[in-house]
Amino acid sequence: MKKEEKNGVSLFSQSDYLINQDPIEEIFALNLGDFITENLISHDLAQKIADNVKDKKAGLVNQLKELISIYSLKNTLCVMSFDSNAEHAIYTSIALSLKQMVDALQCHIYIEKDNTLELAGSTSSFNQNFPIDMITPAGKAYLNRETVFEDVIAIPMHSNIKSNGVIVIEYGSEINEKYIELAESIGVLFATSMDLQQTIDEANRIIENASVSELQNMRAELTALIGDLCDYQQDFVENLANAVDKKGGYKVSHSKNTAKLARQICRQLGLNEKTTDLIYYAGLLQNIGKIALPEEIFAQNGKLSPENLQRIQEHSNVGVHLLMNINFLSEVVPYITYQKERYDGSGTPEGLKGQSIPFGSRIIAVADAYSAMTSDRPYRKAMEAQKALEIMGAEAGTKWDPVVINALEQVLKS
Repeated sequence: MKKEEKNGVSLFSQSDYLINQDPIEEIFALNLGDFITENLISHDLAQKIADNVKDKKAGLVNQLKELISIYSLKNTLCVMSFDSNAEHAIYTSIALSLKQMVDALQCHIYIEKDNTLELAGSTSSFNQNFPIDMITPAGKAYLNRETVFEDVIAIPMHSNIKSNGVIVIEYGSEINEKYIELAESIGVLFATSMDLQQTIDEANRIIENASVSELQNMRAELTALIGDLCDYQQDFVENLANAVDKKGGYKVSHSKNTAKLARQICRQLGLNEKTTDLIYYAGLLQNIGKIALPEEIFAQNGKLSPENLQRIQEHSNVGVHLLMNINFLSEVVPYITYQKERYDGSGTPEGLKGQSIPFGSRIIAVADAYSAMTSDRPYRKAMEAQKALEIMGAEAGTKWDPVVINALEQVLKS
């Protein structure tokens, strides 16, 4: 650690004391001198330190403003497909999305207000509030932060800080466990987003007149919530992928297998980590549009009706629409949009050819096809790995990018 000696006093750019008290300062680069008492240093240096404290406050204000800009309402509360920031529109849209995704009869969103669970959004004309107690399923879920299974399914909306509300799902005979896990991840993600927005509102209120310590505390709260939000976003993506696989009738986790294989191909090709991560997420979500379709469509062993066939063919468009409204996933949209393109230009939606197809799309297309061919489906058995590789190798240069096929072969050999 670098030191400067002045009048027998060691001045540190960092100190163990400071690190122990505020480890976040290591991220945001502490300024020199805040912990030095004025009676141990010269007047000139004391004045420099005082100026530095002012600069530190300005730096903290700028940091907070940047965090607020990045994690504003439009960037974090866009959990599912809605196009209005009005509260009722947000809650009703989430209820509608959940109802569709989990094949529920109805779905209702409740938010805590004055020790009551008030209906904030619903897929029906149902309009009833609940007290927060241990009598109703909604009250139990809210107080215990655990999902309650009774005549309805009550799923808590909570962050690490507090409970915010409850999702109530009316169901028929049963709902698959994967769908419940998806609903739970949405509840936690949405509640954490709500807490983050409340903290941002408070930061906006105090930012210009707050002391350095108040700004530091606010920054610590924001960064902690942002860390939680990132974790819950990943949980949401994985649960969404699992629910998609359930809808699609895969007996194994097709989306996860596709994503893992795509990541292995990326590494074989030497792509950087950020690109690899985006392609991995795109692999998890490349069939996201299926979540909007009823499960029975994919369970049919016979010939699909023209209407159902069209709905399945258009599922990727639905998925892209959903992803555009899940803002933190918007970067994967190009990879998913063009995954049906073919190397010879015969694919959809644009008829792109060769190198004009995004590289991530070419990788996902190969990983998806291989994973699908080697997985059991309701209407056929899995193909042997070597046979699938031979078929895809014969189609290199027409359907698939030869470079990606070669990377796939190398991955499977290792």
